[in-house]
Amino acid sequence: MPTASDHAPTLAPYASLDPQAVLEALYAAGFDADGRLLQLNSYENRVWMAHLEDGSAVVAKFYRPNRWTDAQIAEEHALTAELAEADLPVVTPLTLQPRTPDLVLCTPKLGRFTTPDGGTFRLAVTERRVGHAPELEHPETLARLGRLLGRVHAVGRRSRFEHRRTLNSQTYGHAARQRLLDSGTVHPDTEGSWLRASAQALELIDQLTTRLDGVRTLRLHGDCHPGNLLWRDEGQHSGPNLVDFDDCCTGPAVQDLWMLLPGEREATDAALHHLLDGYRDFTPFDDRELLLIEPLRTLRMIHHSAWIAERWSDPAFPIGFPWFDSPSYWQQQATELNEQVERMRDLLG
Repeated sequence: MPTASDHAPTLAPYASLDPQAVLEALYAAGFDADGRLLQLNSYENRVWMAHLEDGSAVVAKFYRPNRWTDAQIAEEHALTAELAEADLPVVTPLTLQPRTPDLVLCTPKLGRFTTPDGGTFRLAVTERRVGHAPELEHPETLARLGRLLGRVHAVGRRSRFEHRRTLNSQTYGHAARQRLLDSGTVHPDTEGSWLRASAQALELIDQLTTRLDGVRTLRLHGDCHPGNLLWRDEGQHSGPNLVDFDDCCTGPAVQDLWMLLPGEREATDAALHHLLDGYRDFTPFDDRELLLIEPLRTLRMIHHSAWIAERWSDPAFPIGFPWFDSPSYWQQQATELNEQVERMRDLLG
């Protein structure tokens, strides 16, 4: 299945996507913008909020070129539609209505837009939804988030992805580490310490996942950190709203839970209790998956480094991550991986 790692990096992939091109893409897709645009925070894709002439506002998402296939994006959209049909607070793409030859439909809710400069981008448009980060120190907030994710996973278990990636030690760990080695990205001053720490970490992850063979997987949000949960205090969608399914994948249920936990052990145990108390109101949870929290945290560390490396030729990344090619970054990564090694050794007993 093609992902970003299957393609050579493209220099300045969004160079032809200026505000004028965004407005033209919206018009071509059937939306009459009044000219007011706000670029939203996103390194992976380019996301713009646009005000429309009828007084409403939409969010236009331009997918990073060569990352996902049409089939993979269609599965993302199908999952959000299935969740919305179950009356869950998610944002689903709107139907596009092409007006010009510059926009060609891939599906009714996904278009391929060509800019005047020849750049081509997949485009989806959603309604704007606003909110604030959830207050994770409150037990009732955690319980409500648990209930939301329990309902999401109850839907996720109904069928399987055919084209989206699977989150496991191979895809997020071994393959990501190999891409870093092949690219020569790891700083030479600290390469040895990082190589040893990452190899030990992956060996322990493999041992833990083998011990837990038989844990069920399902369709997940995949990137369920607090920034992708918008809390609304009033209106129809009051409470938590789950957004940005760009990284939806197949994996264990605990992947959508652990990023909501604090770092301190005592606080983590209390937060888990409240999350799972709400979660189990709607779907079962296999307690064995709690042993996967540290492996999943470790895989995210390795995968995140590979993600930055693969996009380093995009000018936004050296600006956003100026410390990435320094020896201090890789030494810190080696230190944190060694800490994860100790935690996982404790889990193995």
